[in-house]
Amino acid sequence: MRNGRRRARGAIAVACGAVVLGTFGVPALWAGGAKWTAPPLAAARVNPLAVDAGLPGGRKLFGERCASCHGDAGQGTRMAPDLRERDVQDQSDGALFWKISQGNTRRGMPTYSYLPEPQRWQLVLTVRSLSSH
Repeated sequence: MRNGRRRARGAIAVACGAVVLGTFGVPALWAGGAKWTAPPLAAARVNPLAVDAGLPGGRKLFGERCASCHGDAGQGTRMAPDLRERDVQDQSDGALFWKISQGNTRRGMPTYSYLPEPQRWQLVLTVRSLSSH
């Protein structure tokens, strides 16, 4: 009897989650809500790569890891924000590195901490190169 109740509760929880996602969609997970901010020490980190070093590799990584959600040119999609916008571009390199490393699964951003640090810094440079301002 107890197993049946647990299964029923689990099914209800899954159904409620599906209704929330179906009603609000994935963008609701990353749009709005509390502002996603890097801790001060992480935001203060400086990119050790030269400004133009690593862009070809970073662009390839961006195409493999980021473009499916953020768009080929970082223009954003219904799944992820526009990386060319001022609110992204005004963040420090350290903040972008932290966000790429940590991810934010509640907003649909996976963690890329498994990538070597130089590759994550290459992605920061690539995001910088997308600026529309």
